[in-house]
Order: sequence, then C-alpha cells, then structure tokens
Amino acid sequence: MAEHEYTLPRAEFDKPVKILIVVAPFYRDIADNLIAGATAEIEATGGTFEIAEVPGALEIPTTIGIAERMANFDGYVALGCVIRGETTHYDTVCNDSSRGITLLGLQGLCIGNGILTVENRAQAEVRADPKAMNKGAGAAAAALHLVALARKWGGPRKGVGFKPATDDIQIAGATKGKPVA
Repeated sequence: MAEHEYTLPRAEFDKPVKILIVVAPFYRDIADNLIAGATAEIEATGGTFEIAEVPGALEIPTTIGIAERMANFDGYVALGCVIRGETTHYDTVCNDSSRGITLLGLQGLCIGNGILTVENRAQAEVRADPKAMNKGAGAAAAALHLVALARKWGGPRKGVGFKPATDDIQIAGATKGKPVA
C-alpha cells in the first residue's frame, strides 16, 4: 500500500451483523479468493454471513434487490470478476452491474462492491490475492462501515412538517372509531 493511502479502522458493532455475500463464480479460483477475504473480514467483526451464487455479474444487483425485499440482512457484499474480452460485452457487464449496485446503495442498502473489472487474468489474481490487497476483504469492510453508519443514524425519526396533536385527524386510511375532523 502506498504511503498516502488511508484505511479506516475496522467497523465495530454492539449487536451482530448479518451480511449476504452475492458472488458470480465464473472464474472460480478468483471468486473463492474474494470470498475468503470477505468472510474473514466479516468474521473479524463478529458478524455472520450467507453466500448466494449467481450466474454472472449482471445478476448480482437483482439478487441483492430480491434479498432486501424478501430476507433480513444488514448489508451486502458483491463479488465477481469481469475480464475484458474481444467484444464490448465487457463494458456492458461492468457498467450495468456497477450502476445497479449504485442505485441500490442510493436507496439506502449497505453494499460493498468487490466486482473486479480488469484487463487480464493477472490483474484479477493480484486483486484477489488472499495475502495481499484482497478486494473481497475491502468490499466487506465497505459494507460493514455502511452498516455501522446506518445503525448510528437509524434511530427513531421525528418526521417533517405538520403532525396532528391527537389521533383524531386522519388524512388517509381507515378512521379509528367515529370519524372526526
């Protein structure tokens, strides 16, 4: 790591964290190394995880969206590897998987993006090396930091704007007892 780079301290939690790791294992050895880095980082915080494998990087955002609606996870780690080929399909997969993850993040999901987008296999191997700069661990750390922020800021909300003093006024929905205005 270069001298000018800074890494945040590991996230800490009062209550355990549950993370879903969504991985596209097209390059199985690369994916396994990314998973090893991510799981080690999650376990170091006392968290738990589940792993869901999907056909490719394009299916990762969809899977995270489904899990958010239908399961109970605090955060998500997206893992996979896209290596440039001879066609423009590389650009589509890289851009659209990243865009999907970003859009989910802007909706409030805590996601660490560890999808490698590289020119060749050698670059992927360096970024997935469990003894060096493992991007799976980095993606898990990012997700965990976002979960920590969400928990910090996720307390009860006061609401914005006018709120009636009693339950007597309802703007929409079924009334309680006799309708009162």
